[in-house]
Amino acid sequence: MIESIQQFDVELFLKIHRGLSNSFFDWLMPLMRNRFFWSPLYLFIIIFCIKQYKKQGYYIIGMLLATFALGDLISARLIKPFVARVRPCNDFTLSVDIIHRVPCGSGLSFPSSHATNHFAIAVFLICLFYSRWKPVLPLGITWAAIISFAQVYVGVHYPVDVTTGAILGTVIGFACSRIFKKLQPDF
Repeated sequence: MIESIQQFDVELFLKIHRGLSNSFFDWLMPLMRNRFFWSPLYLFIIIFCIKQYKKQGYYIIGMLLATFALGDLISARLIKPFVARVRPCNDFTLSVDIIHRVPCGSGLSFPSSHATNHFAIAVFLICLFYSRWKPVLPLGITWAAIISFAQVYVGVHYPVDVTTGAILGTVIGFACSRIFKKLQPDF
């Protein structure tokens, strides 16, 4: 069972990583996974929360940081060392198939911390703001999904890594939003 899932994962990885290869994605996808590219968005979220919600905005930002930290702790510090799955770009059996679009790094692959963290942030914000602004749902999910897809396209994660990261991040984001709403019932 595990072997067939891993085989499917490798085949799907290659269909995305090599099969969708084109010059536009080669330029775009490394940007999509770069944290500095998204800095204006992060800054906007901070400014928006503080300007719009004053003191509560600081609590939102604090809980958003806690959500990110929890996602990173669980994915990178707890699960990755336990599973110890090698990144596809470091897997010697795939060495002839890998297109090096970004530095691979020496970290482990499962689950994707990028997917975990960004889905956690997106779901936290969706849970907080959906009743006030419906477009936050498709925008948040699309944003996190593009970052996750980019991880596979550039060759640093398998599809199962980002899917598991997305599920884990969704659970963390939802749980943190529930905690926030308990601590800030008037939000």
